[in-house]
Amino acid sequence: MIKFVLGFFAIMPLRLNHFIGSMIGRYLYLVDSESKKVVSKNIQTCFPELNEYEQQALIKKSLIETGKGLSEVGFIWLRSFSNNAKHVKNITGEDLLHSDNPTILLVPHFGCWEMVARMSSLQRPSVFLYKKLANQKQNKILLASREQGDLTMASADKKGVIKIQRAIKNNQLIGILPDQDPGEEGGVLAPFFNTDARTMTLLARLARKNKANVVLAWAVRLPKGGGYRLNYQAVDIASKSGLIEDDVVLMNQVIEELVKTCPEQYLWNYKRFKSVIDY
Repeated sequence: MIKFVLGFFAIMPLRLNHFIGSMIGRYLYLVDSESKKVVSKNIQTCFPELNEYEQQALIKKSLIETGKGLSEVGFIWLRSFSNNAKHVKNITGEDLLHSDNPTILLVPHFGCWEMVARMSSLQRPSVFLYKKLANQKQNKILLASREQGDLTMASADKKGVIKIQRAIKNNQLIGILPDQDPGEEGGVLAPFFNTDARTMTLLARLARKNKANVVLAWAVRLPKGGGYRLNYQAVDIASKSGLIEDDVVLMNQVIEELVKTCPEQYLWNYKRFKSVIDY
């Protein structure tokens, strides 16, 4: 069933794909869906300065982008990297991928992060960290769809960290999506939109240990299925104190500033503050 759904969304043009995705998002907004509840809680928490009408407008836009994010997975996974590249209309900061220094891509759950991984690996062999799915069959499909060409995945566990360290030594790009709750062992509480969120420390630790360049990477969805705009930006998350906790604070600030540029394209249907807030 999963392969059928992915295949259905893969065969249609991106414009139609995103149109159907937007309809899925509108449905999620109209019904009392779990996604709407989570998105509403997050937006009310992060944008208290907005009035109720403005918050509802952002909630609706966010769910529409959530729908597009669901529909575009098949389009990206089941098409070739070269076909994906045809839909990237503009790239900025691409030269940052070719530094002689170790380079870690900081990839928030913003816009189309799947596109970031694929396009980055066309420039330089890349290893991206991912969280294993509980369902082994689904996890197998995920890996088969992502691990192609010069793109390799590393699981978010000790084995995966060893794999990443080896990749750094081999001068490969490292991609990490650090804005999900890693649990108490892998994270610290750090402010995100003025509310504490359990945040991964791995990216900051790897950057300090390997004296790596940190590059913020994101792909913005263009309106009406017009493709994507891919961006790379050098950022500094090394705090003057040298404390990992302070590095993580700076990392969250970087992500927050990006989210503010187009808040509806952030992954608000994830329980980002589950360590401190009841959803």
